[in-house]
Amino acid sequence: MTAPDDRGPARVLRSGARRLRPAAVRREVGRRVRRWRSTALPILHTAVAAGLSWLVATRVVGHEHPFFAPIAAVVCLGVSLGQRPRRAAELVVGVSVGVGVGDVLISLIGSGPWQIALVVALAMSTAVLLDGGAVIALQSGSSAVLVATLLPPSAGGGLDRMVDALVGGLVGLAVTALLPADPMRVAHRQGKVVFGELTAALRGVADAVETGDTTKAAGVLTRLRSSQDAMDEFRAALQAGGEIATIAPIRWRSRDDLSRYAAAAAPVDYALRNTRVLARRALAALRDGEEVPEVLPDVLRRYADAVDVLRVELARGVEPTAARTAVSDAAKATTTRLLGGEGLSTKVVLAQIRSVAVDLLQATGMTRSDAAAALPPLTRGGGNRS
Repeated sequence: MTAPDDRGPARVLRSGARRLRPAAVRREVGRRVRRWRSTALPILHTAVAAGLSWLVATRVVGHEHPFFAPIAAVVCLGVSLGQRPRRAAELVVGVSVGVGVGDVLISLIGSGPWQIALVVALAMSTAVLLDGGAVIALQSGSSAVLVATLLPPSAGGGLDRMVDALVGGLVGLAVTALLPADPMRVAHRQGKVVFGELTAALRGVADAVETGDTTKAAGVLTRLRSSQDAMDEFRAALQAGGEIATIAPIRWRSRDDLSRYAAAAAPVDYALRNTRVLARRALAALRDGEEVPEVLPDVLRRYADAVDVLRVELARGVEPTAARTAVSDAAKATTTRLLGGEGLSTKVVLAQIRSVAVDLLQATGMTRSDAAAALPPLTRGGGNRS
């Protein structure tokens, strides 16, 4: 009997790898191309601002080598990929202050270790005294280091480089205003993530309660604990979008849609937090063997459906009346008679699903008092206590 060929399995593995590698490469290339597409417009803005700032500084201001103009434009727009006009404005101030302070001091005291330390300290202190934030102070310090080491005043320029920095920054802001990114696109993308987290959590709790699965309930709770990152990104996207819609005339029509998103952000955040409490108490109820109302999973799924409707209506820029109706209809079951329970955790769950209803109704544009009044009484003849 002949011995088996030890090279056979290796050949098989190598041939399999060759078959799989092109598909994996295509997926990776596709992922990177999609990532590039999402940032192509901000990159174009940054490139245009760099070129225009050089043109303005040379043809209008009359500087021969205004290298700080395109540097400032790239720093102001490139760092945040053009998404934050306020951040760009802060960086304009930071670059200008750092260059100005560095030029003045280095021309007087020379360059060396203690001079660099002094220049950085004074540049950052100046930025802070100008009521600047951390971004301005850090950019002032780094610009001062650049002036003190690589581009000292003896190389030419003096305070002209501060003018160049201002030119580059102002051109960058002008590009942001005249060729702005679409603020609604980012709001839609981040909003989809946040609303998706909420609907997944509500449906996850419903499934866990319905099947008595403590592992699934624990998984939902773990995911909810990390949902704050998505909420923070959503708020940042709305803030950036609001800034763009304020300074860019062609984006002014987006302000109403952004205001609806902004009005819904805080209540949705509260809904996520209350759902986290709900998931924790539902997990405790399952572990303690408490009797959970049979109608609870249906209520939670109807809440999740209402959140989906809310997301769609906000994305379309319409008043979320359908979502408001869906939440109100789902909340009709949140009474003691239908959601009764003797265990402590079950009672907390009852309170939380009513709180989530109030949060969701507020996200549709209702005030808190009107949202609470829209819920059915806990008991016959009783008032709302949500």
